Amino acid sequence: MGASRHALFSQLNASEWDGFLKGAEKEGLRVDRNGFIAQTPHPEALGSALTHPLITTDYSESLLELITPVCRTTEDMLASLRDTHWFVHQHLGDEVFWSASMPCGLDGDPSIPIAEYGSSHSGQLKHVYRQGLAVRYGRMMQSIAGAHYNLSLPDSFWQNWQQLLGDARSLQDFKSDQYFWLIRNFRRRSWLLMLLFGASPALDASFVRGVSHQLKPLGDDTYYGPHATSLRMGDLGYHNNAQSSLNICFNELRTYTDTLARAIHTPWPDYEAIGVHRDGQRIQINTSILQIENEYYSAVRPKRTTGRGEKPINSLDSRGVEYIEVRCLDLDPFSPVGLNAPQVDFLDLFLLGCLLRDSPRIGDVECERLDDNYKDVVNEGRNLQLRLSGCEGEMTLSEGASAALDELDALAEQLDQWQGGNRYRQALAVQRQKLKDPSLLPSARVLTAMEETGRGHREWTLELSLEHQRSLREAQPDEQVRAEYERLTRESLAEQAEMERADQGTFEDYLKSYLAS
Repeated sequence: MGASRHALFSQLNASEWDGFLKGAEKEGLRVDRNGFIAQTPHPEALGSALTHPLITTDYSESLLELITPVCRTTEDMLASLRDTHWFVHQHLGDEVFWSASMPCGLDGDPSIPIAEYGSSHSGQLKHVYRQGLAVRYGRMMQSIAGAHYNLSLPDSFWQNWQQLLGDARSLQDFKSDQYFWLIRNFRRRSWLLMLLFGASPALDASFVRGVSHQLKPLGDDTYYGPHATSLRMGDLGYHNNAQSSLNICFNELRTYTDTLARAIHTPWPDYEAIGVHRDGQRIQINTSILQIENEYYSAVRPKRTTGRGEKPINSLDSRGVEYIEVRCLDLDPFSPVGLNAPQVDFLDLFLLGCLLRDSPRIGDVECERLDDNYKDVVNEGRNLQLRLSGCEGEMTLSEGASAALDELDALAEQLDQWQGGNRYRQALAVQRQKLKDPSLLPSARVLTAMEETGRGHREWTLELSLEHQRSLREAQPDEQVRAEYERLTRESLAEQAEMERADQGTFEDYLKSYLAS
């Protein structure tokens, strides 16, 4: 950790530290009682997937996404997530909410229904975008689920921090610069999160049917990576060849938005060959490397809340970075809500640590080295003797992880001192135990649980998902919670209907205007 920045941070006092602002987005498939992907539409009792603020769908009609509001504490965030899970489970009927990142039983692309958002122009845009993903990459990789963790620091902190650094820019420009400072160090250390929280070392055989792979069989219907931490983030998961040519630059806001904008306006021959219409229906937004910004897969994103119809790039350019979205987290299958408190507290500590270390710009050579480290830990991370490449030479994964956690000791102590208790030291201790005893790594726990029960990925995950469902259905939140979710359902359905009534002109005209903005 850069001594100068950490020393400056230590000059703050408890009254000047307002903690973290945090939120989560948790995905998960709806499945039937046989562990096969649900073919039913998004339950109407859950409201409109287009307009509901807490319950939507991701790629597939069967892939739920549950969103928390911005929260000030880990407890509040997890309580919000638990309430939303409770409400969802009340309305799933005989279906089950899949608790693992790698999917349930599938029968090829046709078995994965693309999400529907109604007839409004913005609803059609979301659907066509997903059609584009299907024709570009196939639907299988879009059935994978994960958790996204969103973190920001309040303006009160940024104002104090700017003063300590003696920075004279506008607060907006300063914040964007500092969030990219954090992102650069996140990229240097993101492999650590794949080690500590990777929880997808195995998958159902239906996911790789007809696909060439290097996985080993585990029983009749499961494959696994002997040392893998996260098959979700490996070559079978989120990746594609066109995007590998992008060289998206995370050094600063301007280079980031410029390189993304270029990708949205640069045609790609394979996508031009597909075309934008088929049988009179639009099947992709455009033929560029990226249809829209969200198509770019990355472990972390700078984000800004957008207005309806506003492009993410435009919101970032005009109003700067608002928060950081960590996108590389597998679902914790052992948690009914996919995340756990020590993990969230550690993420806060880890991300603040990224802000307080020295963070030089990342050049092409370092960028390639960082990508290699990340891929190696995804594929081989349960081999703690795996060698990583750093600025000062090679080190074992065990040595690198221990050093990374040691760097956070003083920061954890500082935060605990300001806030009282031992929340951050405890979160750090939980991660340290995983290095001392690798059987505690989530990826190892998943394999051990399957081996001990003699069940494959589908059968084991289904049983665990049913356990979570029973515990959540038995919970009895305050009646106000039920009333609030029922209100959100009604209002979201009414809002979608109003949007559909209000739209004027054709969808093609709307899309033309959207792409020109």
